[in-house]
Amino acid sequence: MKSAKMPTECVTKDDVRVEIDRIDHALINLFAERHHYVTRMAEIKTDPHEARDPARIESVIERVRERSLALDLDEDQAELVWRTLIDWNINYEKGIIAARRAR
Repeated sequence: MKSAKMPTECVTKDDVRVEIDRIDHALINLFAERHHYVTRMAEIKTDPHEARDPARIESVIERVRERSLALDLDEDQAELVWRTLIDWNINYEKGIIAARRAR
């Protein structure tokens, strides 16, 4: 894969699209890696109610907002993305735990 260009080095829409595609590729790999850990967490937990940990969720969201601000990223947008991801992970974990308990 080609070296990344800085945004200011992109002079055409195609230049920008190439960089966005490169970043999307990296993001999907990171989401897949994260998903493996979520799956492992579901294997460790024994009760579906353990999937939702409000204190942990708010701690994660606080860090996401702080990092977003430090990176000049809209913290509300970042929070929305993470809350969506967390909600999906909670439902995924609950399903795995419930299925295991039903056996």
